[in-house]
Amino acid sequence: MNETPTASYSLTIRARIPDQPGMFAQVAQVIGESGGNLGAIDLVDVKQGYKVRDITVSVGNEEQESAVAEAIRKVPGVYVLSVSDRTFHLHEGGKIEVRCKRPLKTRDDLSMAYTPGVARVCNAIARNPDEVYRLTIKSNTIAIVTDGTAILGLGDLGPEAALPVMEGKAMLFKEFGGVDAFPICLNTKDVDEIVRTVKNIAPVFGGINLEDISGPRCFEVEQRLQNELDIPVFHDDQHGTAVVALAALINALKIVDKPLDRIKVVICGAGAAGTAITKILLHEGVSNLVVCDIKGVLSHRNTAGLNPMQRWLAENTNPNLEEGSVHEAIAGADVFIGVSAANLLTVNDIRRMNRDAIVFALANPVPEIMPEVAAPFVRVMATGRSDYPNQINNVLCFPGLFRGVLDCRARSINEEMKIAAAHAIAQTVGENEISEDYIIPSVFNKKAVSAVSRAVIQAAILTGAGRETGESSNEALPAYAE
Repeated sequence: MNETPTASYSLTIRARIPDQPGMFAQVAQVIGESGGNLGAIDLVDVKQGYKVRDITVSVGNEEQESAVAEAIRKVPGVYVLSVSDRTFHLHEGGKIEVRCKRPLKTRDDLSMAYTPGVARVCNAIARNPDEVYRLTIKSNTIAIVTDGTAILGLGDLGPEAALPVMEGKAMLFKEFGGVDAFPICLNTKDVDEIVRTVKNIAPVFGGINLEDISGPRCFEVEQRLQNELDIPVFHDDQHGTAVVALAALINALKIVDKPLDRIKVVICGAGAAGTAITKILLHEGVSNLVVCDIKGVLSHRNTAGLNPMQRWLAENTNPNLEEGSVHEAIAGADVFIGVSAANLLTVNDIRRMNRDAIVFALANPVPEIMPEVAAPFVRVMATGRSDYPNQINNVLCFPGLFRGVLDCRARSINEEMKIAAAHAIAQTVGENEISEDYIIPSVFNKKAVSAVSRAVIQAAILTGAGRETGESSNEALPAYAE
């Protein structure tokens, strides 16, 4: 379990503390000794002989939360009035809501927004179905669809437990891309039923974002929906990760001065993300690429027992027919990309890589090797975590990508559009800014969303996937992203 204090494990502890010299210092001391990081300190009340304070503390796990609160209780004279988990408090009542975009205050407002005036709009759409994009929410709304079978790194927790993640995703879409998104958590794991349900609700939405659906079913769900719908379908766990990983690799290779088509890449993890990363790197020109799963290196010499996607990986990678585990495959590699499991690699593995090694250890919350362990032997390091430099975070991709596909009314999202997004993200970091600790922009970089949106629109139009020029794309962006 992650021990590094983080905001995701943070408390607000309300304590009554004797108003005597050194008392708060004692409280601060036990917080540190219990593994907590002291944050904000707010004065709530002052009475004769004591003060009531709200103390914000970040820790690394739930056990430390309990330890910190208990340690404060043991300080003589201090009384803990309440302990509030700030993360749970943020989620209370849900994190998103529906609001009206137009006023509804008079009879005239009502007669235009609803009956009888709305009938005229219904008839206009019936005569010309394309008007649904102009006259309804469809033009700026996507569905975030999951069955709850692959929630973060937690696994199959079901549709109800998936809902907080989908709400959070909807927040990111709105905050970063100005896209309205709604969570759709399905109480089924049946591929046919998932596809049928999404097709039935598709008239409302301008795009579908698949999320946290376990493999290999996720591949079939996505492929069938792409074939059967005329709106873009995007499995973010696959392609969002791949786009941002490619963007980071483009800039990392500039630092080590190695061409993309001359490097050896080892990818550990043959699931959704690993497969998509493999495909986008092959499409971009990487030729010496080896994929490993839990059983070892995939090779076309042995495809027995592999699912269709693993078989595709085996048949389209590993040109030198390498064998063995990831520990053997990593020898002589220029790049390692892990989307697998915690603490998979050792220092000895990293030392067997080529000079100026690039390591993207993306397992969350604990990467395949911790940056501080790998640092002496790696030139460029990236993780999926926000508390280390070079975070490979999907939020750099999906808000801008969907902003673009909605604005040009794309029918689909093709490989050219994904690669355009990756290059736009990479170029957000200026040539004079790139360094070992800065190969990828921050998720709060104001330029990323609009750059990705413009690049995606251009690629969509050039490849025939888009239906409009997207000239209005900036209208729905948050002000800071323009």
